[in-house]
Amino acid sequence: MYKPKRKFDFYVFRILLIFLFIAFWRLNLYGQEAIEATSEELVDQSEPWWVWVFLGRLHPLMVHFPIGLLVIAGIMELAKLRTFDSKLRSGTNWLVYIGAAGSVLAVLLGLLLANSGSYSGETFEWHQWAGITTAIFAVVTALLLYAINKYNKRTLIIGYRTFLMITVLGVFMAGHYGGSLTHGQDYLLSATPWAPKYENLEGIEGGMSSADFDFASYTNETDSLSLEQQVNLNLAVRTILAHHCFQCHSSDKMEGELRLDDKELVFKGGESGKVIIPGDSKGSELVRRITLPAGHKEAMPGKGKPLGEKDIALVKLWIDKGAPWPDQAKGIFRVAPLAPRKPDLPAATNGLENPIDRLVNAYFVKNKIEWQEVVDDRTFLRRIYFDLIGLPPSEQELLKFEADASADKRAKIAQELLTKDHEYATHWTTFWNDLLRNDYTGTGYITQGRFNISPWLYQSLQNNKPYNEFAMELIDPSEESKGFIKGIAWRGAVNSSQTTAMQAAQNVSQALLGVNLKCASCHDSFVSDWKLDDAYAFANIFSEEALEINRCDIPTGKMADTRILWPELGEISKNGSVKEKSKELSTLLTKPENGRLYRTLVNRIWAQLMGRGIVAPVDEMDKKPWSQDLLDWLAVNFVEQGYDIRQLLYLITTSKTYQLPSHTIKDPSEINSESFVFKGTLKRKLTAEQFADAVSSVVDPVYTLEALKYNPFENSQAYASASPFVRAALVQNDPFLTALGRPSRENITTSREGQVTLLQAMELTNGTKLNETLVKGSKKWVAKYGNPEQLIQAIYSQSLGRKPSQKEFEIAKKLMGNKMEEESVQELLWAIVLLPEFQFIE
Repeated sequence: MYKPKRKFDFYVFRILLIFLFIAFWRLNLYGQEAIEATSEELVDQSEPWWVWVFLGRLHPLMVHFPIGLLVIAGIMELAKLRTFDSKLRSGTNWLVYIGAAGSVLAVLLGLLLANSGSYSGETFEWHQWAGITTAIFAVVTALLLYAINKYNKRTLIIGYRTFLMITVLGVFMAGHYGGSLTHGQDYLLSATPWAPKYENLEGIEGGMSSADFDFASYTNETDSLSLEQQVNLNLAVRTILAHHCFQCHSSDKMEGELRLDDKELVFKGGESGKVIIPGDSKGSELVRRITLPAGHKEAMPGKGKPLGEKDIALVKLWIDKGAPWPDQAKGIFRVAPLAPRKPDLPAATNGLENPIDRLVNAYFVKNKIEWQEVVDDRTFLRRIYFDLIGLPPSEQELLKFEADASADKRAKIAQELLTKDHEYATHWTTFWNDLLRNDYTGTGYITQGRFNISPWLYQSLQNNKPYNEFAMELIDPSEESKGFIKGIAWRGAVNSSQTTAMQAAQNVSQALLGVNLKCASCHDSFVSDWKLDDAYAFANIFSEEALEINRCDIPTGKMADTRILWPELGEISKNGSVKEKSKELSTLLTKPENGRLYRTLVNRIWAQLMGRGIVAPVDEMDKKPWSQDLLDWLAVNFVEQGYDIRQLLYLITTSKTYQLPSHTIKDPSEINSESFVFKGTLKRKLTAEQFADAVSSVVDPVYTLEALKYNPFENSQAYASASPFVRAALVQNDPFLTALGRPSRENITTSREGQVTLLQAMELTNGTKLNETLVKGSKKWVAKYGNPEQLIQAIYSQSLGRKPSQKEFEIAKKLMGNKMEEESVQELLWAIVLLPEFQFIE
């Protein structure tokens, strides 16, 4: 009897997918509810029911089973990619089906382990959701495979294989984070040459290392220690704990329910009880564990290098002395000095007159670095043009500069560019828009929850407003400049760390003071010594009503104080209005005694011109600078010169240091390392705006007058008279600029990605914006030049400031042929703008 073949019901398939997503989402809640319900029944027990704990601990055993099956299935599928019905088909099918079922079981056990164990933090969250997502993809893969085999849905083969490969990638991602939880952060990558450097630990200064610690002064007969001795001893021990123990016993992961990064929790101990008995190192579990031989299952630290003899001796000494942890103890992270300091300038030698060169020379001598010859005129002119006004020099400007034989022509061109008010203000608008999270469109503007400050910003730059006044008007704003302090009033319910008052505290501290308070806005910071109380006290300045402190978005019942981050600068009225408190704050923060404000500014400007700050990252001004003398001198001189940013730019760009050849660092992670050695400017990629303007200069305007979102002139005609094309800094963000690195500006951005990205490569090869510009530009080039040879010479001269080499000319000539065709010109222009020589500042 004939039976019609059943069709694969895609409606049922979609319903099943939705069910899977909801089911996995509910599993996490169910696991917690089950444990809580069991705990309520077992009133006398403080731990969850042992069955849940036991089943949860089967997760590490079970999880490896589906991992192996799914990875092998992926390899087998790739091996027979050309044919679906291979001899391996049956085996691959079973691997996928069993692997998918096993992944679901592994997730269930993992959720039980998570809800009855001691894992928490960002790494745990990534592992958990990577595992859940991978299981979902595995199930979808199995369903697609079933449909192919059962209902002969051959059109689903591509989808099945795609989901299988994504599942395999998910397995590796979940495994990476799982390894980080069980074996320490970045376990999988730690053996590779590109293993992450833990910069937060690099910032730990502590007191003396155990090798330099003066044990003799602490080993007298009496047990009493001075307050200074208690602080120094405590600091030295906490530094050891930070380097050796925080990866497994901190906020991110509490192995054995033990945390060693918090005073109260250190003495509380873990699941086995107290680990420190003040006054008794021999009876302290911590000492027993750190003295066990390496490889012992109870040895601490369980991963990484064990403590040295002097480290162990220091921990023992601390415990025997009563494990002092005075409230006056300093933090373990470096804290930069607040007060200004102007070091004496070294003597001028070898013709080095510029103060920057004299200070850098002292650094070079100390580090045994030889001065190199300065760059040629072409490289210098292109560099300073892009740095000061964001545009490339024209062919005529380059020829004129190269023909100038005067010894001071580089200083004169710096002065000339700094007097181009419109070009200067337009270019530096990009930097300040990023820093002040100002944009022309975006979240908040439509609902009046965000305010644009573009007119105020442009005019301030154009008029070269002194920086102390500039900062005061941001902190105590007028109607025109209030957008920075007001932040973004997000719609709906917001996290307590994202209220407008807290945003103001975060914005002022990060943008103007080089302090990142975002971590401390939720809880005590793990990467600095800033506390939750500090962040709320600072935010209180920007709130009409007293703020209640919320820890991780949970109210504590404690009301915040009102104070500046550095109380030594002065006091803020606790009962004043926001306007009154903001005015007081603007006065206190901008006075010359606040060296922090001016060090932060000169460091940001240095980073813009040199590719890396004297302190890096630029938002972490407590990091150690590669030259404290240079940073301090520049900050004090900046104040003495009337807070003049253009004068600062002139001082830097006329130094021999600025004119040194650029260089690259192979490992980008080393750029912000404290082991960084300064040798000159880093090679820098053009910003999105600089690249767009360079294309506009050489090929054809990328943007029309209709694209202007802020016009500093009266009307479009006036703008067109002042500028040959619309500058990209004055248009709203679009896919082209986004691909080239322009941020959304919903958050403060203090540095852009310096490496070429895949998104950028795709946009420059397949994007419509550049292609349309090349099409229009090629028509003009063909109309302007009579033969291919002239055109090739002109394109190279105007785009790169040089003639083509013989090889380049031959390649271009071959591309062009003997005809002036628009398509060939378009290809040549495209090849030129993709050259690193065009896209980078040498």
